[in-house]
Amino acid sequence: MNTNAGGGGEFGQRQTQGPIMPKTAAEALRPETGTPPPKRSRASRSQIVVFLNFFISVVMLVVLAAGAAVYFGKQAFDEPGPSANGDTFLVKPSTGVQDIADQLERRGLISDARIFRLGVRATGNDSALKAGEYAIKPRASMHDIMDLLKSGKSVMYSLTIPEGLTVEQALMRIADQDALTGDVPATLPPEGSIATDTLRFTRGATRQQMVEKLLADQKKLVEDVWAHRAPDLPIANIEDFVTLASIVEKETGRGDERSRVAAVFLNRLAKGMRLQSDPTIIYGLFGGKGKPADRPIYQSDIDKQTPYNTYLIKGLPPTPIACPGRAALEAVANPSKTDDLYFVADGNGGHVFAATLEEHNQNVARYRALQKKQADAAAKAPGQTTAPAAPDDGTGGGANGNGDAADGGENGDAGGDAAQ
Repeated sequence: MNTNAGGGGEFGQRQTQGPIMPKTAAEALRPETGTPPPKRSRASRSQIVVFLNFFISVVMLVVLAAGAAVYFGKQAFDEPGPSANGDTFLVKPSTGVQDIADQLERRGLISDARIFRLGVRATGNDSALKAGEYAIKPRASMHDIMDLLKSGKSVMYSLTIPEGLTVEQALMRIADQDALTGDVPATLPPEGSIATDTLRFTRGATRQQMVEKLLADQKKLVEDVWAHRAPDLPIANIEDFVTLASIVEKETGRGDERSRVAAVFLNRLAKGMRLQSDPTIIYGLFGGKGKPADRPIYQSDIDKQTPYNTYLIKGLPPTPIACPGRAALEAVANPSKTDDLYFVADGNGGHVFAATLEEHNQNVARYRALQKKQADAAAKAPGQTTAPAAPDDGTGGGANGNGDAADGGENGDAGGDAAQ
């Protein structure tokens, strides 16, 4: 077989190579050099590309951080608040969101003023929070508190002026209402000019505002009722109308007999009789401060000369003796059609009426017998060793705590329920 030393690469032939150099053991174990990496292009080494890469990385981090902040901030804004009991919170006029947030945090009603402030601004409610006093519910969230302050649904307070109070007593009630601010007027309004009503208001309203409101309401009420009066009333003017209504107001608190009590006084005025009403005695003695609750009317009081004592003066007193309500005004404007000239307590909170002095004296006698029977029963009650002491010449208690004094004399009186 022939061989080709030139190495044509044909089958069965092998190429001749240079001499084989044997390697040492260390060389055989040494790793061979790998393929070198490609050289970086000039573009990849550009400062602009480096900056852009850095900028994009920063932006991504900021977006991620902002997203996390918004997520956790919204959770904190909506989660239940820290106050276990709730409280009232007052927002004064012109208070900014930052001050509101700080006050809420100091009061322990929210956990973080910054989150509240950012939440309010994020929802576009910076200028929507209203002044007022608010009832914060227990565990109310910041979102709940924001919605409440945005609604303007403030805590409402009540001021009630009951029928039959004097102007001085009404102003004392207004002065004692600590949710109001400012002073009551230094000069008392005219007697009977304050409306007997219940007013609703928010903390911070002024006492002057309350007084002005009550004065305006009473003026309107009186004028409206006077405009619809019966045509044959023996009353000269609207001032006398209020005065008589104030007497009716003090004589009875029973709605079913007001118009009949009014009729008694109007009938007596028409006949030129004295009104003889105990509440006028009381006003003449004690004025707008009112009679002490434990002070009865004595016979000596009936004999005291004052401009208001209708046992001694003819006609109406010079001013009202209290603030009449609508029912008393309407009773005088449209009284019952009766011939009654007298009334006396019936012992059950009401009155019995009479057209003649004889009938009236019989009613007085029955009332006195009832008083004696009640006193005897009280004396026999267990633990009662002696009969309860009665005033020497005082009266039994009538409506509104006022007696209707009677002497049972020649002329009789409008409201006689006093023992002599």
